[in-house]
Amino acid sequence: MYRKLSQGWLKHLDFIVLDLLCLHAAFVFAYMVRHGIRNPYAIEDYRGIAIIFTLTDLLLIVFFSSLSDVLKREFRREFTTTLVHTALLAITVSFYLFSAQSGDTYSRVFYYTMIALYFCLTLLTRMLWKVVLRKSPIRNKTVLFLIVSSQNAEKTVEDIQKNSHGLYQIPGMAVIDRDMRGRAIAGVPVAACREDVIEYLKREWVDEVLVAVPKESSEELYQTLIEMGLVVHIKLDSLKRYAEQTQTVEYLGDNMVITYSLGSVTLGQAFVKRTIDIVGGLVGCLATGVLYVLIAPFIYINSPGPIFFSQTRVGCNGKKFKMYKFRSMCLDAEARKAEVAVACGLDGQMMFKFEEDPRIIGSRILPDGTYKKGIGNFIRDWSLDEFPQFFNVLKGDMSLVGTRPPTVDEWEKYEAHHRARMSVRPGITGLWQVSGRSRISNFEEVVELDRQYICEWSLWLDLKILLKTVKVVFYRDGAM
Repeated sequence: MYRKLSQGWLKHLDFIVLDLLCLHAAFVFAYMVRHGIRNPYAIEDYRGIAIIFTLTDLLLIVFFSSLSDVLKREFRREFTTTLVHTALLAITVSFYLFSAQSGDTYSRVFYYTMIALYFCLTLLTRMLWKVVLRKSPIRNKTVLFLIVSSQNAEKTVEDIQKNSHGLYQIPGMAVIDRDMRGRAIAGVPVAACREDVIEYLKREWVDEVLVAVPKESSEELYQTLIEMGLVVHIKLDSLKRYAEQTQTVEYLGDNMVITYSLGSVTLGQAFVKRTIDIVGGLVGCLATGVLYVLIAPFIYINSPGPIFFSQTRVGCNGKKFKMYKFRSMCLDAEARKAEVAVACGLDGQMMFKFEEDPRIIGSRILPDGTYKKGIGNFIRDWSLDEFPQFFNVLKGDMSLVGTRPPTVDEWEKYEAHHRARMSVRPGITGLWQVSGRSRISNFEEVVELDRQYICEWSLWLDLKILLKTVKVVFYRDGAM
């Protein structure tokens, strides 16, 4: 999967919001100190400088990585980092005021009071919020699986719990030198042994893996884990470079590890991608509302029942979620899936995709054996059934661009290397869809395209895929 700076910017959204609240609290208080109890946002000049402060603060957070490792920073480092951030904010805004020749518009007492107060509020708020997060039982933590030996299992667990600052949730471990399945070590269940650890990781939701076993006995295991697309932390017994992998050295708890991942993104890139997803998700949800009014009557007339269809899909690193679509198939479509797969010769295939599916609403087989399309085919041909997935994008289950999420039964058939395609957040569209859409039916080709997307990812690549998606939908017979 992508190795995101500081475990991903979404986990710092709370810090960003708190930072902005501190900024505006300092802004209002400093204004009142200088000008009395009045609303500064009602004054055009001060409303303008408030916007400048906000945008500058966001840019510094994103592009200067001010929140990098924020949960790992103790007071001294937090003090220094916050001081540097505040100084950059003051210098940047001062430069703007000088360039715009508007420095005389604002009181120096207001400006200096605000900067000093912002520093104090932000430092205090960050330290207090970290205490709250570390004690919170419901916090969204990274799911970390341990592969250890019986000798170092207890020490490894205790070390992670003590020194990881609450970043990780450990659902289980594998002990590779003894069969200890069913037991618990330091409160963590032993879920697998050497023989079945890969099978376990293929089926369960795991974000990252820490391997703390000797290289000599586990080289093949290392390679398999990396091929699965997991973020793999390996204690520094080996510095071997694996193909296509991003390699970094860091600390996990008190362990110095070498970390392999298919790719990596900066905090700024992740911020921009998620921002695009949110904007696109909002627009898509509005479009979904309009489409509902237009196509819901046709769906109901041809097949009375729910307009929307939900299905459990497998998302990033095996996390299951409900994916939404406009219903284009009959109500018993899921129950008939196995029957249709056998009849169409698709039984046992990794992907189930059949253009002349008899379960599609309004479709039927004519007396001469030809397939007559219905309203469900129209909805599917024009990808209208996909629009409710913009709600999944807003929730964070999916992205606008990514890899397609498999069904649970498809996921259960995956080999180890297939898992790599699910090492990123799934998308409404992706490289596979714009590289031939329905023409690519070989699952290994799909996996290869998805690995290519993950390894070569950039914001520009996402933009190209979005533009190609529009073309593919409107020119459905043309391969891209």
